[in-house]
Amino acid sequence: MFPIEIRPDKLGEEMLDYSRKLGQGMENLINAGEIDTGVTPKDAVYHDDKLTLYRYHRPSEVAQQEVPLLVVYALVNRPYMTDIQENRSTIKGLLGTGQDVYLIDWGYPDQADRALTLDDYINGYLDGCVDYICEKHGLGKINILGICQGGTFSLMYTALHPDKVHNLVTMVTPVDFKTPDNLLSNWVQNIDVDLAVDTMGNVPGELLNWTFLSLKPFSLTGQKYVNMVDLLDDPDKVKNFLRMEKWIFDSPDQAGETFRQFIKDYYQNNAFMEGTARVGDQPVDLKQITCPVLNIYAQQDHLVPPASSKAMNGMTGSEDYTELAFPGGHIGIYVSGKAQKEVTPAIGNWLNERS
Repeated sequence: MFPIEIRPDKLGEEMLDYSRKLGQGMENLINAGEIDTGVTPKDAVYHDDKLTLYRYHRPSEVAQQEVPLLVVYALVNRPYMTDIQENRSTIKGLLGTGQDVYLIDWGYPDQADRALTLDDYINGYLDGCVDYICEKHGLGKINILGICQGGTFSLMYTALHPDKVHNLVTMVTPVDFKTPDNLLSNWVQNIDVDLAVDTMGNVPGELLNWTFLSLKPFSLTGQKYVNMVDLLDDPDKVKNFLRMEKWIFDSPDQAGETFRQFIKDYYQNNAFMEGTARVGDQPVDLKQITCPVLNIYAQQDHLVPPASSKAMNGMTGSEDYTELAFPGGHIGIYVSGKAQKEVTPAIGNWLNERS
């Protein structure tokens, strides 16, 4: 091994530079101001209990598609990840391809919502949003983009209501919940979900958030704060970092009965793969999905491994099924510069060809 050469003059320069960045960083942190949650103008157009349906303002210079697009996000995090900053916005990218974009904000469940079930979310709230959009536009069908757990919800919905979905897009969506490389699923298998829900009612979002962070503890809870020092002397980068931090720790509680059913049926019993999926008293048969399907997965996804999502291939009844692999992770698929250039335009083009 070669000895490490430590030059006092070089070490002194690095320490001075580090101190300068920390000093400038403190000023930038103090002056960051309010951290916004979404950057694209939108209007709240429909409400149902704590749910809010938003419609985004479309750019006047872009021809708008006739069939609107509904974005269905997961329950566990806030949907403004899709519109996190001006130059890293899935929503803005979709608008730029001519999509008329709606998005569901599920809100923050409280103890009054602990008895809500998957049936309430799928056949109640989600179906209500679809009906509103169809009536607003005078159409019988709309396009749906489901993200993560929202993609799983969208699969359930489309299987149960195939007459209301024109095209279906899923992003980082789990289908096979028991692939060998699914660390989260391996952790969940031996959890007594009934005891957890019966004890807590709703499941705290903070508990789930720290569970997700602990899947990659070094990079997600330590290294990123060390790396943050290199950003501190740039006010824009500081604000972008704080936006991400706000989103990461802005985790709604989960309605107890929905959490119970989703974890037991899908993570523990792999309902799609075993053919046992149900919503209320209705069996969910993915073969009932006959509309075109675009399934997008992330090749370095630690929450939804590629194999989990690719299991969708052959399980639907669609004769127009397309897969798109993104060379990144679960979050990068929304916010990375590469995703803005590749993923969002691909979704828009795919929808435009079929609308």
